[in-house]
Amino acid sequence: MTTPQTILFALLIGLFVAGVVLAFVLSERQQQRIPDSAEPPVPPGVAAVLSVLRSSAVVVNDTDEVLKASAPAYALGLVQGNRFRDDDLVKVVHQVRRDGQIRETELVIARTASAPARHVTARVAPLGTRQILVLVEDRTRERRVEAIRRDFVANVSHELKTPIGAVRILAEAVQDASDDPEAVERFAGRMIIESERLARLVQQIIELSRLQGDDPLDEPLPVEVDDIITTAIDTVAIDAQSRGLSVVSSGDRGLQVIGNAEQIAVAVGNLVANAVNYSPDRSAVLVSARANDDSVDIAITDQGIGIPQEEIDRIFERFYRVDPARHRSTGGTGLGLSIVKHVAATHGGDIRVWSVEGQGSTFTLSLPRKKQEALP
Repeated sequence: MTTPQTILFALLIGLFVAGVVLAFVLSERQQQRIPDSAEPPVPPGVAAVLSVLRSSAVVVNDTDEVLKASAPAYALGLVQGNRFRDDDLVKVVHQVRRDGQIRETELVIARTASAPARHVTARVAPLGTRQILVLVEDRTRERRVEAIRRDFVANVSHELKTPIGAVRILAEAVQDASDDPEAVERFAGRMIIESERLARLVQQIIELSRLQGDDPLDEPLPVEVDDIITTAIDTVAIDAQSRGLSVVSSGDRGLQVIGNAEQIAVAVGNLVANAVNYSPDRSAVLVSARANDDSVDIAITDQGIGIPQEEIDRIFERFYRVDPARHRSTGGTGLGLSIVKHVAATHGGDIRVWSVEGQGSTFTLSLPRKKQEALP
């Protein structure tokens, strides 16, 4: 091989080696910019869907790092930083990653400093080859409603047993005392009282079942407050008179509220009846109405037994009674105040209580006011 040929051959070898080295360097730099562990981005269509979902949605990669999460997922407390906060949910994600099978499960997300524990259902599915999609629905309210419904049915069953059992016992007593007219008359009078109590309980259960959804009124109409108060006072007039009680009305006249007249009448009637039932003989009950800018306050004040401060937060619970020993004599069902609370909620109003034990109570029902139209 001649000298020029040798030089040319060496030059070609050098160029080849330089090319290989350059390619290796470029490859290293490219690998530094995009590591092997880099996660492909969330598909644009998926990201757009997650941004508008009402449910909590999270996409994680193969190292359980959160790549994308909807706003409700953060609000629910599912994600902390770029990780799931709940270990049980992470375990379900691992199971789906292993076998690729879609899974659905129920979990309890532990409470945080700012949020209570939540009951959720989670649906976990593979998204491509390296990502997992987690959809979570908050079922806390449904669980609470189910628990309330179970308690309600149990309480109704218990409450119905008392008057039904009493009527049966009294009927047997009447049968055994058939030859004693005075005893028959006494037992028959008691049967009438128990049957009236049973009818009142059933009626209040029906009323409460209509209201417990807290749905807004379909067609609210103007309601005359004077008529509502007059009806409530007339209803308790006989009982009040027999005990020397005076039930009087005061305040602004000619007021109107917006709502359902029947429901408002039931609510005010329950408050007035409670005031009469729990007041001592020869005392007074005051029913007043006051107009505010956007509402009307209907206040019922009595001089009765009052309510202990520690009990005030519970008196609107279904079947709850401050003094269980007295409800037999007063005919209470434990549902009246619960009905008042629901009427206030469905009308966009509220119910407030002031009470001093041994001195009396004031219940104030606030309802949206119908303002008079200005004359041209």
